[in-house]
Amino acid sequence: MKNIIGLIFLFLMIFGCGKDNYEEPQSTISGNITFNGAPLNLKGTAQSIQLQLYQPGYQFNAHIPVYVTQDGSFKAKVFDGNYKLIARNNNGPWVNATDTMYVDLKGSANINYEVNPYFLINSASLTLSSDNKLTGNFTIVKNVNSANLQYYSVLVSKTSFVDDVSNFYRKDYSSYSNSNVNVLEDLSQNEQLKSAPVLFARIGVRAEGADQAIYSEVIKIK
Repeated sequence: MKNIIGLIFLFLMIFGCGKDNYEEPQSTISGNITFNGAPLNLKGTAQSIQLQLYQPGYQFNAHIPVYVTQDGSFKAKVFDGNYKLIARNNNGPWVNATDTMYVDLKGSANINYEVNPYFLINSASLTLSSDNKLTGNFTIVKNVNSANLQYYSVLVSKTSFVDDVSNFYRKDYSSYSNSNVNVLEDLSQNEQLKSAPVLFARIGVRAEGADQAIYSEVIKIK
């Protein structure tokens, strides 16, 4: 009996040491979600937008989720090898992406994953006045002819993470008369705004049928 217990203990020690000495991946796949080579501004919280990384021939054949940040960038630590990078099905403010990118990883690789967004936001400007009126101007560009607007949003946050979840002020509009849009938001009665030492704002545009909005860059307004 003592011999059996000793063997079990030895096995556990060897197995435990093996786990502790397991080599972590050191190679990096990084890049951006882009349109015509330019990174897109996206939702970066709640792991809402992701790519999927596969290693063909790997015995489990499960994908590695690659989460996208609000400036459109992504990064994954993996081992050297051959990989396939694809978009998650029907995820993002663009026409459903089906392209597969092949990556031969040896140390590091930087790639762009090109998509075709329904809308674009150009020349966004947002300013907070001394009496707490938020004024802004931006251009909504319909990039896909068949796209229809679900809404555009004016968003304000106390952190530099700004989207449809991370905000304390949000105002949605369901239509616009022309592509050059002006906004005026009266925030003078908002107590969170009054107490915040810094503030950030952003515009979001969501197309009908899309699960996410596309955004302007984050703008510091206070």
